Amino acid sequence: MVANQTTHREKASKDLAPLPDIPEKRYFSISEAALLCGVKAHVLRYWEQEFPQLSPLKRKGNRRYYQRHDLLLARQIRTLLYGEGYTIHGARERLQGLARFPHRESPDKNQRQLSLDVAGSSVSVIESRKRWQYLRQELSELLDLCGRRH
Repeated sequence: MVANQTTHREKASKDLAPLPDIPEKRYFSISEAALLCGVKAHVLRYWEQEFPQLSPLKRKGNRRYYQRHDLLLARQIRTLLYGEGYTIHGARERLQGLARFPHRESPDKNQRQLSLDVAGSSVSVIESRKRWQYLRQELSELLDLCGRRH
């Protein structure tokens, strides 16, 4: 490839507009969430169907209330889809991989950033439990290995 030509992913990431800071607030309506994530409301609703991790609270009349961790996740999805050129399927697998095995990802800059975003956000109780279960399983296997050798 010629030096001054850019790949599709490089071009796409340059086109992403910077996002505003997320205000210190507990709940956000779908219209507020859409503005803070740089997408339209119908896109967020679609992503809820495609990404099981994205599940805002629903109250009366099926109104959605997004929390900070929902917004951070939606921003990651936006980056994967629009910035890095992933398909929906690829982005879903990438997010599931980061949640399950954050230390096994290859250490490129984008993956490190996504790992930090996931770890730095206030994750749901379910995600937290899954991480602890995974760590317990890993430690148990290590203890088994150590016990067998002695």
